[in-house]
Formats: sequence, structure tokens, C-alpha cells
Amino acid sequence: MNSMPSPASIRFNPDTAGSSAATKPPRWDLSDLYASVSDPAVQADFAALEGQSKAFCEKWKGRLASLSPAELAGVFDEYESIEQGLGRIGSFSQLLFAAHTTDAECGRFAQSVQERLTDISAYLLFFSLEINRIEDQTLDALTADPAMEKWRPYLRDLRVFRPYQLSDEVEQVLMEKSVTSRNAWNRLFDETMASLTVTLDGEIKPLGDAFNRLTDADRTRREEAAKQVSAVLAENSRLLVMITNTLAKDKSISDGLRGYPRPASSRNRANMVEDEVVDALVSAVDEAYPRLSHRYYAMKAKWLGLEKLEHWDRNAPLSGVPDALISWEDGKEIVRKAYADFDPELGALVQRFMVNPWIDAAAVPGKSSGAFAHPTVPDVHPYILMNYHGRPRDVMTLAHELGHGAHQILAGQKQGYLNSGTPLTLAETASVFGEMLTFQSLLDAETDPKRRRHMLAAKVEDMLNTVVRQVAFYQFEVRLHDERRNGEVSAERIGEIWREVQVHSLGPAFSFSPDYDAYWSYIPHFVHSPFYVYAYAFGDCLVNALYGVYQEEPEGFADRYRAMLEAGGTLRHQELLAPFGLDATDPGFWRKGLDVISGLIDQLEQEG
Repeated sequence: MNSMPSPASIRFNPDTAGSSAATKPPRWDLSDLYASVSDPAVQADFAALEGQSKAFCEKWKGRLASLSPAELAGVFDEYESIEQGLGRIGSFSQLLFAAHTTDAECGRFAQSVQERLTDISAYLLFFSLEINRIEDQTLDALTADPAMEKWRPYLRDLRVFRPYQLSDEVEQVLMEKSVTSRNAWNRLFDETMASLTVTLDGEIKPLGDAFNRLTDADRTRREEAAKQVSAVLAENSRLLVMITNTLAKDKSISDGLRGYPRPASSRNRANMVEDEVVDALVSAVDEAYPRLSHRYYAMKAKWLGLEKLEHWDRNAPLSGVPDALISWEDGKEIVRKAYADFDPELGALVQRFMVNPWIDAAAVPGKSSGAFAHPTVPDVHPYILMNYHGRPRDVMTLAHELGHGAHQILAGQKQGYLNSGTPLTLAETASVFGEMLTFQSLLDAETDPKRRRHMLAAKVEDMLNTVVRQVAFYQFEVRLHDERRNGEVSAERIGEIWREVQVHSLGPAFSFSPDYDAYWSYIPHFVHSPFYVYAYAFGDCLVNALYGVYQEEPEGFADRYRAMLEAGGTLRHQELLAPFGLDATDPGFWRKGLDVISGLIDQLEQEG
């Protein structure tokens, strides 16, 4: 699910600000995929796809290396059609479960779909394995033919995994066992987190309400909420620690069988980026901690009149400017205008999401607390899930996810199902760029100096959360997985690692109380997508550099930008960035992106 685990901020429900029913955040309508869990089309499609998959296996298994280029291209077309059909059903079940995580029927349906998809996929597994066994010279001759032009990028990316491919028998066992191993633990985590509650103001409320209150102007209320989060995470520590240890061990076994040199290597291969490039990014951000997060949070402590910040002060609003709620209708218009002013074609794309029931934005119990854009299949459209509470940060989340949605439509329509998927390092480009457009649009329209300063500070905090915090998350994961190789890691030790990383990344302005040690356990990325998190920092630094090019040379930029999004997964980062004169392998590239954040902090420092 491309870009699914993008984190969303949790904010107060705009209903409390008197929004009318007509302007309440919407729920989505998934009927463009299927009408319901009992829709006969689901089982009919399953039966048809199973028959097609069996026939595909019987006809082509063992023959791929002997086919002509035209024949192989036809086999690829057939394979893509089956995969797209399976993707349609899988998308429906995943989306339904995300919107109704605590609903038992949706949970059973999602599990049954996953099991059926795995069973059918067993017939297709031979295809990629057999392709990767074709010798380089033979495959080069096949792909040199014009008939195979469409599939060259897909084969290029598939071959990246060739050195780590196991025997057909082992690969099939690993795939079939995933239903009762990693996938099962993921489901347990999701259902557990969706069911957690806290007590605030004498009332039982979803855990998300406590996270929302961490942005409250009242420090006492923030502290109360933080302690409620700590308490409920501590109560569930045994289960959350077990899930984490089990999944880390599961990954270690799989990585060991495949021969990956380190825990993050499989993620880097999937992102089509070299270990060394990621190392350079992480090193650059780590080196920049003092001039970024350490400096900013020292300033924030002074602004708040505190000698030290506690962890519940990190997202505290600055005093002097009330953080007014923004209605859903106003939030949509802010984002639509920002995209349309940059490029009318992109503006029209995001408008389609707003006039159609493709967004699930209502903050309701039993729903996933995160935010994502799911591309589904090219002949339908993406869907967006978020929780809109009416704060400015929720408007930015909407801008972020609509960037993903527009990217997914452009890539899917241009490249088709198999070639449209973008590596995570580039999947965040359109989303973060959309946030930047929206922020700049709001900043340009603001004339009040106090509000402009407030907006700059909020943007800096968002960028620190995207770059510094996510790289710190990555560093935490590296240390945790390294220690897991030597045996199960205790809750106390995981908490120590977490606190050490937070102290290192956020700096001496903070005094971290022991109750913060459990906060690692609510982050879904560690469970669903190990080592995903650095992609946010990659994307933010990339967008900072990209936006600088746009400001310097706006003429023709939108056309080049759209072409980059339309490329989907067919081009690597070097090829995508070349038209903009950028190179992510250049050490100066990362510094250029980090300098943008440092420059904003300079502005705030000068203003006092």
C-alpha cells in the first residue's frame, strides 16, 4: 500500500466548534470497489481470479526463459491483469478494516480476504522467481526488443532482489506462513491500538483524544493527557513488547535466510536506494541536530517561560496567537487553492477528491488513528483516510494526503498497475511538496506579523517532526533490531534506547520523565513497515531542494513536476531529479535541504 503509513496529527473534533452537519468531515464510499462485505461480486471475482491464476501457472510455469519478446510481453500483460484484480479486492478489505478497525465483521472479512489472496498468489509466485533465474545475457536480449519496452523498469527493479531470492519451495512457505506470522501480529497491533481508551475530564475517550490534547495551550491539560497516554501504554506494555520482539525476530530470520547485510537493507532495496545514500542522509541529519532541533527547542523553552521542556511541551502552541479551528469546508478550499495556484491541472485533480466520496476524514471511534492515501487500482481511484479535527495541522495533513492521491492517479493512469508504484523515498515527494505549497499560500496571505511568526514556528516544528524525529525513529529501530539479534529485548531496555535517542536528537532543552519511555510502542511504522520512517526525511529534504528550484525558476516547473509524478516507479531518483539539476548522491544535496530548515530557525531567532 503505497504511502499508507503516513502519520497524522490528532486534533479536536470541529463539531465542538459548532460546525453544521453539511460541513462535517465526510466518510468515504467504497462502492466503486465493492458494495459491501456481502457483495456477490467479491466471491465471483475471487473465483474468476483463482481460475485465471491456475491456468496462468499451468500454461507458463517453466517456459518463461524460452519465450520470444512478444510472447513474454503478452505474459506480463496477463500477469498484470490478474494482479490488478487481486489488488482491487485487497484494497477494499484493507480500506474497510482501516475505517472500522474494531468492528468484528470487518476484521473477519479482512482476514479471510488476506488468506484467500495468499492462497491464490501461490499460483503466481513462480513468475517473479522464474524471471529472476533467467541469465543476464538472455534477459538483456529479451528486453532489448521494443515489444518489452513497457516492462524494462519492472524487470530492472525485480532484479534488485535476485541475490536475495530463495528456492521456490522456501519462498512459497514464507508467503503462505505470512498470514499467521507477520500479518497476524500486525492485525493484533491495529485492533489493540484502536480499542485503547483514556479518561479525560472524567469521561472515557479514545486514545487519540489524549494525543490531541498534547497541543492544548493549557500545560496542566497537556500533562494530564500525557500521563494518561503513558498509563495506558504501560498497561499494555507486555503485549506491545511481545509484538515488537516477535516481529523483529521474524524479520531477523527472514533477513538471515536471504543474506541481507543488515536489518535496514531489505527496506533500502525496496526503496531502490543504496545503503550508502541512506547512511549519508542519516549522518547529515544527525550532524545537524544541534543547529536544528537543539537550537529551536531551546528557543521554544524561553518563549514558553520554562527552564526545561517536558515531553508534553514539544507540540505546545506558542502563546499570543490563538489556534483557531478551521471548518472542513474552509480547510478543503485552502488546500484546493494552493494546488490550483501552482498548477491548474493538479488543482483539478485534488478537486475530484473533494467533490467525490473518496475521503474518510471524520474523527470517529473504532477507526485507524493515522492517515494515508491508498492507490487501489488504476481503473478506480485512490482513497484517503485521515482524522480531521479542525486544527491547522489537519489542513496540512489533508494537503499531504492529497499530494499522494494526485501522484497515484497520475502514475496509475500513465504507467498501469505494476509500473505505477513509487519507492517510499520518492512516494513522499508529492505529499510534502503539497504541504509546502499550502503553507506558502497561507503565509503569503497573512499580514499580521505575530501570526506570520506563529506560522513559521509551526512550520519549523512540522519540518523537525518530519526530518529530525523520523531519523531519530530510524536510529531507534536500528539499535532495537541490532539488540534483538542477541535475544529478546525487555520493556525497560527498549525504553532506555528510546530515551537515549530522544535526548540525542531533541537536545538539552528537554527533561524526559521515565513515563515517556513507553511512547515508542504506539508508532505503527515500527510494526507495519520496519525502517520506513527515514523516507519522510528523504522526502522533506528532497522537497526543500525541489522547492528552491521552483522559486528560482518557476517557468515550466509545473510541467516538469507533473512529468516526474507521472513516471511512477519507472525512473530512479537520479533520473527523476536530473531535469531539476539535483543529485541525491551529492553530499551537498542533503545539506541544502537541511539549510532550508536552519534558515527558518534563523528568521525566528532574529525576531526574538
